[in-house]
Amino acid sequence: MLTLIKNADLYAPAHLGMHDLLIAHGRIQAIDKQLDLPAGLASVVDAQGKKVCPGLIDQHIHIAGAGGKDGFLSMTPEIKASELVACGTTTAVGLLGTDGTARNIRALYGKVQSLRQEGLSAYMYSGYYGSDTVTITESITSDMIFIEPVLGFKIAISDIRSSYPTPLELVRKLREVRVGGLLGNKKGIMHVHLGNLKTQMDPLFEIVEQYEFPIEHISPTHVGRSLSLFDQAIAFGKLGGMIDITTAASKYTDPYKSVIYALDKGLGIEQMTFSTDGHAGLTKNDAQGKAVGFRAAAIDENLNEMLKLVKLGGLPLEEALKLVTSGPAKNLG
Repeated sequence: MLTLIKNADLYAPAHLGMHDLLIAHGRIQAIDKQLDLPAGLASVVDAQGKKVCPGLIDQHIHIAGAGGKDGFLSMTPEIKASELVACGTTTAVGLLGTDGTARNIRALYGKVQSLRQEGLSAYMYSGYYGSDTVTITESITSDMIFIEPVLGFKIAISDIRSSYPTPLELVRKLREVRVGGLLGNKKGIMHVHLGNLKTQMDPLFEIVEQYEFPIEHISPTHVGRSLSLFDQAIAFGKLGGMIDITTAASKYTDPYKSVIYALDKGLGIEQMTFSTDGHAGLTKNDAQGKAVGFRAAAIDENLNEMLKLVKLGGLPLEEALKLVTSGPAKNLG
């Protein structure tokens, strides 16, 4: 059955104005100022001028669950496809966190394929916090060549739970990513968890400035963990790198305020992305700072923070949408 959406105020993410959209087999087949079909050929929906936007991309989300840092009871559950769609997310990139042992890379792959079978776009990173990168095959390179959803790998730096990898170790892993990308026809990225140690992003600057590795293959996340870290991230962005602001965890201020701050400092919005870190395991603290339980990071904060940028920050919708559509698409290749 065909579906014809009439009178939609269309964003892609640029504002295209009033358009009609024709949908068949679950995909948009045509967009034009006016589309008309013979009566009875399509189900017609009158959007009545409502905004129609691309589905959101969440490039850092624990689709298969995460956590466990407070014991097995604190491990978070899988995320359902219906939960993602409910907050506008139609593309998810799954990954492991601190735990690469109880949480299994092949189970993550299975979850990716499950989401795909339900109609979403889903991808994944190999690896976890450690430098002993967990993979589906024998290496990062072969994962990228032979496992279609694998876009690169994840590793942690400047975190007490990391393996404290040196810049040279990171460069050697980046070589695997780049070769895997070349042979697998992918961009290839090293997705970097940033912790709160004083080394911050120093290893990444060394990789770019001393080892001269192309910056577009390095994807740092949790850059809004502190103001000093975010200032470093802005400098990284001005070198041509993409920086990822976490919306549901690891933040010193409201993420939409971080975006406004970066724009005021001269960084283009095209160099920034949002991701939720959804279903990361977060510790609950009481008023005195004592741990009293745990919770899963929300999965809808990309949508919420994007809307705050428009309603509270005064940013045009077509600009705010870049953080969760064209920005992560560019970063992921």
